[in-house]
Amino acid sequence: MEESEFSSSVSSSENMSSSHLSTVDGTDRLCVSERAQCIPSRVLHLRQLPPDVSEQEVLSLALPFGRVSKLITLKTKNQAFLEMASEEAAVTMVNYYTSATPSIRSQPVYIQYSTHRELKTDNMTSQRAQAALQAINAGAVHSGNMTSGGEGRGIAPGQSPVLRIIVENLFYPVTLEVLQQIFSKFGSVLKIITFTRNNQFQALLQFSDTVHAQHAKATLDGQNIYNGCCTLRIDFSKLSALNVKYNNDKSRDFTRADLPSGELEPTAAFGVALPPYGAAAFPPTFHQHTGLSMAAVPGSLVSHPRVSLQMAPPVVHSVLLVSNLNPESVTPHCLFILFGVYGDVQRVKILFNKKENALVQMSDATQAQLAMSHLNGQRLHGNVIRVTLSKHPVVQLPRGGAGQEEQALTRDFSGSALHRFKKPGSKNFNNIFPPSATLHLSNIPSSVSEEALKDLFSSNGFAVKAFKFFQKDRKMALMQLASVEEAIEALIILHDHQLDHNQHLRVSFSKSTI
Repeated sequence: MEESEFSSSVSSSENMSSSHLSTVDGTDRLCVSERAQCIPSRVLHLRQLPPDVSEQEVLSLALPFGRVSKLITLKTKNQAFLEMASEEAAVTMVNYYTSATPSIRSQPVYIQYSTHRELKTDNMTSQRAQAALQAINAGAVHSGNMTSGGEGRGIAPGQSPVLRIIVENLFYPVTLEVLQQIFSKFGSVLKIITFTRNNQFQALLQFSDTVHAQHAKATLDGQNIYNGCCTLRIDFSKLSALNVKYNNDKSRDFTRADLPSGELEPTAAFGVALPPYGAAAFPPTFHQHTGLSMAAVPGSLVSHPRVSLQMAPPVVHSVLLVSNLNPESVTPHCLFILFGVYGDVQRVKILFNKKENALVQMSDATQAQLAMSHLNGQRLHGNVIRVTLSKHPVVQLPRGGAGQEEQALTRDFSGSALHRFKKPGSKNFNNIFPPSATLHLSNIPSSVSEEALKDLFSSNGFAVKAFKFFQKDRKMALMQLASVEEAIEALIILHDHQLDHNQHLRVSFSKSTI
């Protein structure tokens, strides 16, 4: 059967008028009007392809999600049918592209389930389509990527589709979106989780396939995201898959746009415009694969140019937007002390008309990134606060005609003696930790006893659970409180508390427990 005959045979069963429907599980899928085509199938129907689309370009959309068994192109109708090796791969591909429409040469392509359960390709696929599939399969077998059964890909022992990424020399902020932009050049990025550990920005990133993880690691390990900084250190994770519960600025499942953002609804809780979550906000970059020779990279299932990561540095400011504050309790001094744990705060402005929001200006972008990664999502005065980068380059001081209340809501701390990091090479740079229930106390005079310190904290309303002086240096101690929230409050109130006539208590978060 020739292409024209197949085109006629499917025209009645593949109704081209499509509608956007929602499935019971909440996943939006692009389905034709016939209900049968909402049913997942290994066979996918691609529409609105460029008139001269190549088989390699069509395959480049599908290969990041798994092996393609069969391919039929209907070039006179700008359509194609492809059969994935598994229904799971087809479902993942449809879910992904429903939230982020793919494109070939900047032309949007629409993908849906076919009513066909399999493709009968005997004597009816074009020679070019057969040749393209054979070239891919031959390359895979030659490189040892295909198992003996031909249905999966063999991988080296101990390797998984999940990569562990550490960003060293973090001069500019590296966000989840930056990682997705870089790594999606190597295949389908399904999930990303970012976090800070050992004072380093880290991420776990899951590809749809271990082969793509291998290519990304081989190409990107040791490269700088920006010129001279933000160096990627990449290893394979021991995890075989990631479990993402929330789509927000720290974690995202690109196959599940329906996931909640977490404890608070961003737009309702914070009263500010935030970027949308989910794959729709950050479309994949698979169109960068198209038009490449399938054999350009030996052993590759689909070619990926060696990525140059010398990206233009982002326009990064050192001002943070802090939202969902308790307007009855928050003060500029309170935010200065808390954010001062992670950098030298220059200015703080609580917004006059929206006192649940504040702007905090740090000394530089690195300190802003540190404060954001450690304090976003923490509880302060009973509220879970949100910390994001602001578009403002600086915090403006009130004009001369501002009222007394408005002037009191803005403070300039640029000359404060309480800056922890003003001395180059200060040991404070090595002791930056996330908020914890255990506080590190220092600068304790020899005349101050354990009971005096406990009384100081308890008299301010904090329940002391444990206390311990450092054995080798009695000027320092650990104090464990009932919760992280209490420890945050205690640090704000008692940091710089005067213990005798010339010594003031220094309080910070500890990584240790008692």
